[in-house]
Amino acid sequence: MKLNTALVQASPVLFKKDETLDKTLLLITQCAGNNSQLVLFPEAFIPAYPRGLDFGTVIGSRSTEGRKLWQLYWENSINIPGPETEILCETAKKFSTYLAIGVIERDTLVNNGTLYCTLLYIGPDGKILGRHRKIKPTAAERYIWGEGDGSTLTVIETEFGRIGGLICWENYMPLARMAMYSKGVDIYLAPTADARDTWQSTMRHIACEGRCFVLGCNQYVTKEMYPKEMQPQLAGQPEIMSRGGSVIISPLGEIIKGPLFDKEEIIYAELDMDEITRAKFDFDVVGHYARPDIFQLKINEAPMPSVSIETPFME
Repeated sequence: MKLNTALVQASPVLFKKDETLDKTLLLITQCAGNNSQLVLFPEAFIPAYPRGLDFGTVIGSRSTEGRKLWQLYWENSINIPGPETEILCETAKKFSTYLAIGVIERDTLVNNGTLYCTLLYIGPDGKILGRHRKIKPTAAERYIWGEGDGSTLTVIETEFGRIGGLICWENYMPLARMAMYSKGVDIYLAPTADARDTWQSTMRHIACEGRCFVLGCNQYVTKEMYPKEMQPQLAGQPEIMSRGGSVIISPLGEIIKGPLFDKEEIIYAELDMDEITRAKFDFDVVGHYARPDIFQLKINEAPMPSVSIETPFME
């Protein structure tokens, strides 16, 4: 079986979710014109990965202006489900494509406060299939995003194989990767904000380790794309804030397409799903190459709410 894939290396309209959504729909339409059956967008595409901004935060204090910037970020993030996801679902259904997109998700179920860096999965039937909330934001990302739990270690069953993955530096967590492998992931998605050369080594390693296709997708962003009022905060930052590096890797760790640097572009590739079976002939990390008598991984997939309310038993 063959699968036509598309990686969208582009920038959002930073901090403007409505304009970003319009751009997203145009890009999905372009992918559909190339018969793409799976479309992947980068980490935090709606509304932005706020590279270079500190939100007025230093150890021990937060500024008033930083709180206002946080409010702007929160207001331009999305609910799942919500009006923005309805539009994305309609578009995926219109073009009969699987869509995976990085979004910043508002936790409206509990307190309308916390934001999560989320990978959202939508099916060709126009339904939300699942989501993965980043379980460990990196460094200063912890100022702005909460941590997901094991309940969103999501893998989606499709007619092409199992689709799943991790976000950015979660992919450096060996046990998180093993959790994905244990779910039989065939098409491993790795939306990211990492444009370093070393990231390419990680993508190839995961493909070899998991014997799966790996799709790494990043944004291309320049300083001038930021709103004017944010420009003073970016003093000292390079003109190219994120140079991209989107890439598609085979189950034997060979580069199929990319890496793409220094421009907006869509990468297309046809994947031969039989390559996965052939690659597992000599290495299957959760099969014949495993040693469960020595090594075992325990995964807690239960939701972990901060408050658990028990109703007293009444006779």
